[in-house]
Amino acid sequence: MLWQTDTRAQRRLLIIGALIVAVLFLISLFMRSGTLALAQIALQGDAGLRALIFEQIRLPRALIALFVGATLGICGAAMQSLLRNPLATPGLVGSSSGAALGAVLLFYLGNGTVSWLAMPLAGTFGSLLAMAFVYALAGRDSSITTLILAGVAVNAVATSMLSLILNLAPSPYAVQEVVLWLLGSVANKSLNDFYLMLVPMTLGWLLLRGCGRSLNALTLGEDTAHTMGVNINRLRWRIFLAISLAIGAAVSTTGMIGFVGLVVPHLLRPLVGYEPARLLPLSALGGAAMLLAADIVVRLFPASVDIKIGVITSIVGAPFFLWLIIRTRRAHL
Repeated sequence: MLWQTDTRAQRRLLIIGALIVAVLFLISLFMRSGTLALAQIALQGDAGLRALIFEQIRLPRALIALFVGATLGICGAAMQSLLRNPLATPGLVGSSSGAALGAVLLFYLGNGTVSWLAMPLAGTFGSLLAMAFVYALAGRDSSITTLILAGVAVNAVATSMLSLILNLAPSPYAVQEVVLWLLGSVANKSLNDFYLMLVPMTLGWLLLRGCGRSLNALTLGEDTAHTMGVNINRLRWRIFLAISLAIGAAVSTTGMIGFVGLVVPHLLRPLVGYEPARLLPLSALGGAAMLLAADIVVRLFPASVDIKIGVITSIVGAPFFLWLIIRTRRAHL
């Protein structure tokens, strides 16, 4: 089977997605906490203060939401296409929990005094280490079921270690700080956080860039893909490495933001004829749009209410996940 990609339709979808993301990005840039005020930035008196607020607060927040959302979307699409399972998430190989464990462990060992700029490095290392454990457990030529089980096991170990760290925390304030960070947020970040996150994230994107055709072939089954020249084992671990780098950088910067990588690819897949190569870039735009929109919703709450962006995505994603499970169950009856 050869895919006859409608490049015109694909281009149209990407343009529409890019326009939606651009509008949401601009709203995020000029939105104040608790109220939408697109013009108020220009009306404030002190130009230096306006520039400082824009550069140090709003721009990093919007950029991080944009890039983290795009990462969650494209990694979710890659994982679902690789495992041929619409319920798969980017954190299935332990990347999310490993990154969170690495960042929290660094913070805990530093008694809360470690620079948050060091946390993306620790988180990325934790994500890669989790992937290495999955590789060691599953083996080189393992089946998809074995890979999933290995990922679940590594996630369970990382989660239990996080629970142990919280239990041994020296004060309730340390516990609260860690728990609030784990809920996920793009607020109170700097451009330094964004630049540090961008390095491993870009490496992950580059690794995913050439995987579209192989994932297309994989939809026909592993045997057929192999006869078409696809090295299944190499493709699998290339995607795992890409997801570990990109998701590790994202999670260690923003905390654990769930369901974006599950919801976005599933909603967009019918628009591209269930073709993975076309789904990847569109999911990146969809993920960026969803996270920017979630951050806008967060800032609609009163300034005294600190709602985390991970809570908003969970409120949206959890019912969708339940509906997806029920629909999948009915399809197999």
